[in-house]
Amino acid sequence: MKKRKLGLLTRIIIAIALGGALGNFVPEWFVRIFATYNNVFGEFINFSVPLIIIAFIASGIAELGKGSQRLLGAATGIAYVSTLIAGFFAFFVASNLLPRVISQPTESFDAPGAGLATTFVNIGIEPMIGVMSALVFAFVIGIGIASLKSKVLQSGFNEFREIIQKLISKVIIPLLPFHIFGIFLNMTYAGEVARILSIFALVFVAIIVMHWIILVAQYSIAGMVSGRSPFALIKTMLPAYFTAVGTQSSAATIPVTLRQSIEAGASERVAGFTVPLFATIHLSGSMVTLVTCSVGVLLLNGMPVDFPIYAKFIFLLALTMVAAPGVPGGAVMAALGILASVLGFTDTMLALMMALYLAQDSFGTATNVTGDGALTLIVDKIGDKETSSEIDTAQNAGA
Repeated sequence: MKKRKLGLLTRIIIAIALGGALGNFVPEWFVRIFATYNNVFGEFINFSVPLIIIAFIASGIAELGKGSQRLLGAATGIAYVSTLIAGFFAFFVASNLLPRVISQPTESFDAPGAGLATTFVNIGIEPMIGVMSALVFAFVIGIGIASLKSKVLQSGFNEFREIIQKLISKVIIPLLPFHIFGIFLNMTYAGEVARILSIFALVFVAIIVMHWIILVAQYSIAGMVSGRSPFALIKTMLPAYFTAVGTQSSAATIPVTLRQSIEAGASERVAGFTVPLFATIHLSGSMVTLVTCSVGVLLLNGMPVDFPIYAKFIFLLALTMVAAPGVPGGAVMAALGILASVLGFTDTMLALMMALYLAQDSFGTATNVTGDGALTLIVDKIGDKETSSEIDTAQNAGA
């Protein structure tokens, strides 16, 4: 009988539960072992973040240079604007709601007085390039490849992307539950985990409500454009929503999203081009989760939540989401560098962000793919003016 593998969400929940339970009575040396593991693994993630940015953004931009320019430009622009709107909406809700929930900040988890167990050793794995430098380099290379139509460089960066994709799916993601276990073990040992979990249970409810507000807004616009009822359109797209809840992957849900988008009224030609594209570049649900959880983590640590800084964060994060890897947890992995460089997140805060994000990744992914149907209907109206040959070129280029 074939063994059934535990999904990532199940492993994350088990890690949080075990960390919360064992941290109350295990000896300090046991906690320090996982504190050391967390330190090494956290440094390895920091080392990997610039590579993730370069691999996915450079090759992603290069590939976006193919096919029907007008249709591609419209789809990419709409996806980026939708992601930006989701980010700013989440910020204004979270910055006004969460201070009422998180009234008193927790002591910094990195401060000696917070009671965390210390590591046995510090290895000191340094990134080869800074996050912002990696982002600029990725854009320069990606735009250059698209401009020159360089097949050699495109192939090289595509293979580099596959290497980093395997690094994420075969190394980082499988080891991540142990990292989260260690973080919650240490926080329980320090006496903070119960309060954190009680606070973020309320935050998760707020996030899911915001997800559905975003979906209603997206389908209201799609309904006006297509002349259909927005709620009837949402009902048509529900199979994609629930498929994504189960798979936690936009890419794995593409066949269902494509079928339901066509059933909702999008032309097969346009949907065949935009649905796979939006599965990669449109992450409005993930944006809501990342912005809301980041506000909560800042408040939890007594750090300021300033709009000018967050505006920069949201614009950069939306760009990063365009090329986030299409694996469970890919969005938060791509966001780590921006969280650290713009908002000043420490390694422990980044680990908490990963745990919080992955705990509800299913619902963020479901919002992403369901919103893809709305955007496909909008682009379909633009695509009506596109000639069949141009759309065929775009589809062949993306094949």
